[in-house]
Amino acid sequence: MKGFDKQYKSFPDYILKITKQIWEGKDVESIGKFYTEDIPVRSPFGITKGNKPVIDATYATLKEFPDRQLLGEEIIWNGNDDLGYHSSHRILSKGTHMGNGFYGKPTNKKIYYRVIADCACKNNQVYDEWIVRDQGAMVKQIGYSPKEFAHMIIEKEGGKEKAKEVFNYKSNMDSKYKFLKPKAGEIGDIYSNILTNIFNTDYDFRDYARASNIFWPGNKLGHGREDVKKFWNSLKAPFSKIKFSVEHIGWTKENDRNEKVSIRWFFEGLHTNKTIDYENETNSKIFIMGINHAEFIENNIVREWVLFDEVAIWKQILMQK
Repeated sequence: MKGFDKQYKSFPDYILKITKQIWEGKDVESIGKFYTEDIPVRSPFGITKGNKPVIDATYATLKEFPDRQLLGEEIIWNGNDDLGYHSSHRILSKGTHMGNGFYGKPTNKKIYYRVIADCACKNNQVYDEWIVRDQGAMVKQIGYSPKEFAHMIIEKEGGKEKAKEVFNYKSNMDSKYKFLKPKAGEIGDIYSNILTNIFNTDYDFRDYARASNIFWPGNKLGHGREDVKKFWNSLKAPFSKIKFSVEHIGWTKENDRNEKVSIRWFFEGLHTNKTIDYENETNSKIFIMGINHAEFIENNIVREWVLFDEVAIWKQILMQK
C-alpha cells in the first residue's frame, strides 16, 4: 500500500493493529501520528475537529474502563492507492466500569457493546471518521435506562436551553473522501435497496434468509424473519413523515467468504406515535445516524448488525418536550 508503513500486510491489518496499539497497548499519543491534525470525527452526539479531541476522549475512556478490549469482528473495506482506502470496522468492546467520568461513578460492572467506525485513510493516516456506539447497551449494563442517561447529559450541559444539539442534517458533512458507488445489481446496491424498501414500502422481508440473525442496539438479538421484521418496525413505529437516505456503501467480496456490505444511513421523522420504546408522542423532529453491516449468501441476508444510539434519540425527545 502506497504511503503506509511496511509492517502492515494489508489495509485491514493496518486498521486492526493501530486500534490495538492505541487502546490495548495504551499508546494514546500515537493518535497524533495516525490521525490527521484536522480530522473531522462525527458521531450521533456531534462533531469534533482535529486529533487532540480524539486523544482527550481516548484518555477519558481508558480512565473509566482501564481494561477495555476492542475485539475486531469485521472490517468491510474498499479503495486503492490513488483514491485512498475506506474501512467500516465492527468492534465488540469489553471492559469494567472502574473510574469516574462520562458514565458516572464507578460501578465495577463488566459490560460489552458494539461500535462501528467508518474511517477514510491515506498515507498511513485516518483523515475522516464516522462512529456509532451502542450507548444504549452501555448505560443499561451500568444501571441507567437510555432515557435516564439522556436526562443526565442534558442537566450536565446546563439544561434544555444550553444542551448541545445532536448530529443532524444541518451538521457539517463535508469530506475529502469520495467513495466508489456499486453498480446496479451488485451486493452493495442490493442492500441499499433493501433498506430503502424497509422504510418506504410495506416490505415483506423476503430478502432475509429464513434462519437469519439480527443484532440490534441494546445488545438485542433476533432469529428469523419475524424477529427481523419486529425490530425494524419498532424503529419505524414511533415516527411519521419519515425520510430515509443511504449516505455511504462499502462492500467486500473475497474468495471462499460470504459477501459483506456496510451502509451508513440517515433517518428523520416526527415523533407522533406512542410506543413502548419511546413512550408518549412529543411531535419532536428526530434525527438518527446509523451504520449497518450485513452478510449475504446468494443475495439473501443471513446476518445483520444494526447500530444507532438510543441515548441520542432520547436526548432529542427530552430537549423538545
